[in-house]
Amino acid sequence: MNTKRFGFAGVIAAAALAVSTLVAPSASAATEIVVWADESRGPNLTKVIAAKGDWVPGYTIKIVTFSSFDALKEAFDKATDASGPDVVVAANDWVPSGAKSGKLAPIVLTAAVKARFNQTQFLDLTYKGKLYGVPVDINNVAMIYNTKLVSSAPTSFGEMVNYYKANKASKGLKAGLCIAGGGMSWGAHSVFSALGANAYQFNSRNKIVYGRTFSAVTFGKNVRTYLLDGKKSNGFFPATDTGCKDNFLAGTVPFAVIGNWEWKDYVAKGFTMNLMPVPGVVAGTYGHMFGSVSGALLTTFAEKHGVEAGAKSLLTNFFASTDGQVRYQALELRPPAEKGAQADASVSAGQRGFGSAASLAGIPQIGAFLNSNKGGANYWDSAPAYWTAVLIDGKNAVSEASKLAAIWRANVEAGKGDL
Repeated sequence: MNTKRFGFAGVIAAAALAVSTLVAPSASAATEIVVWADESRGPNLTKVIAAKGDWVPGYTIKIVTFSSFDALKEAFDKATDASGPDVVVAANDWVPSGAKSGKLAPIVLTAAVKARFNQTQFLDLTYKGKLYGVPVDINNVAMIYNTKLVSSAPTSFGEMVNYYKANKASKGLKAGLCIAGGGMSWGAHSVFSALGANAYQFNSRNKIVYGRTFSAVTFGKNVRTYLLDGKKSNGFFPATDTGCKDNFLAGTVPFAVIGNWEWKDYVAKGFTMNLMPVPGVVAGTYGHMFGSVSGALLTTFAEKHGVEAGAKSLLTNFFASTDGQVRYQALELRPPAEKGAQADASVSAGQRGFGSAASLAGIPQIGAFLNSNKGGANYWDSAPAYWTAVLIDGKNAVSEASKLAAIWRANVEAGKGDL
């Protein structure tokens, strides 16, 4: 599982700044909206709002910044009507607990606002059918390729495998595709998916399909075709992420899956941000990566403080707008969730690349399914165990895929009550 989404610890500072809402409050009404955020988001939000103070006319914003995730979570867990924030910028997995505790308030977005986002992103911020915030930035992985080795973007998984086999000896390649960011479960889901195995199934309307899982036969046969030489790994896809980043940077691996928290490391070494999803077996298709989002979440405290209207307008006017996300991500340097911001010329190539990859092939990271052990193991343990069993221990790819499919199906069924 990815562990690089947030980092917070202790309160740094609070800054009151002028901001904006659709309808200015009366002179006697409460006018201060309090936002809690982490050690990077807080200071950057402060700068953005200071530069443009009319997002919600008639209101001011007080940004309270924490310097550790644990400190922020502890403060929110202990928050009362008097001390709690009106909006909190937090991880998507706060939604279930916040909704259950009554500290997060559901919101209803217009069709125009919702159209600005990949619709599956809202699943990250939904609990029992209600939405509790707007997506702010994306946490995902994408594939990068070394242009000194490969002249153009591959169109299929097989094309990458063929390149590796043809050039392994002459170019001293240590692997063809490896996982540099996110590990062999979270980061490697796009490889599972490219070969035919998804942790859960979606229909054409982006709705979860229950009672169904991937075809173990199809996936297992694809693993045999593309990753094995008889019963042994052909070396194209290692069963571990150890050494992947160093090997890619050294030019001995042509393709790597990297995390959006580390793209600047690759730019510093001269690599082009030609980011894309992992190509599927069929040309023109892609493997799905987890594209979880952080969100600006509305709290029930906002209504009690008399600023609910202003807080809702802050969510839509600033956090969910192209202009707001472009200005904010120019400082935060994370991939923006909003489609217009993803395409904006002022956003860096790394941010645009991860955002584009997520729009093409991102699926929500649904903890209710992935964390469940009802099938005998959770996703995080069962996924890397498959690669070990097949690529290292030489076990049957189809038989092991059947076990994996049963685990994932049972876990999805067990978790559906929380969506």
